[in-house]
Amino acid sequence: MTTQQKLIDSARYLIQTRGYNGFSYADVAEQVQVRKASIHHHFPSKSDLARAVVEESRAGIVEQIALLEGDDFDPVKKLGFYTGYWEQCIADASAPFCVAGMLAAELPSLPPELAECVRAHFRDLSRWLETILTKGAQQGAFRLQGAASSEAEAFISLIYGAMLTARAFGDPSKFADVARGGLRRLVSTAAIPTAQG
Repeated sequence: MTTQQKLIDSARYLIQTRGYNGFSYADVAEQVQVRKASIHHHFPSKSDLARAVVEESRAGIVEQIALLEGDDFDPVKKLGFYTGYWEQCIADASAPFCVAGMLAAELPSLPPELAECVRAHFRDLSRWLETILTKGAQQGAFRLQGAASSEAEAFISLIYGAMLTARAFGDPSKFADVARGGLRRLVSTAAIPTAQG
């Protein structure tokens, strides 16, 4: 793994656990075992480093959006895998909170270019979910109460609220309870996949 990737991974974890305003280059340097000057070489400012973290997450969403173009996909499984991913990450503390979610909570104090990057992440996520919900409704897998775009935003709120609930109660199972309830509300018929399968 390159030093640059180690720096991104370290910043991701620090943002997830402390937030943007809760870590410094000194924290990253200590975790990665490099000098602060080395971090500045790769990322001149803390905002640059945080944007690299968010852009890495956005790249994953864009990749998932491209996969939705094929006809052969199960919308219920797609949402189940999404919630299952977070369920596992929260349970094993490998990613206890979405980095974009943590940054969104700090938007008023973020540098403008980082704030825009965070907003773009949520636009991408909303578009991905809207596509899944639309196709799922067309296939009869989902029953939507309103426009797919509104349902996508409601689902995002549910997932991020579930993350917050799990953190507030110190109980990872709270995330699973809330997320599965949200899936059950959407699904007309078909089993809801869990993190285990």
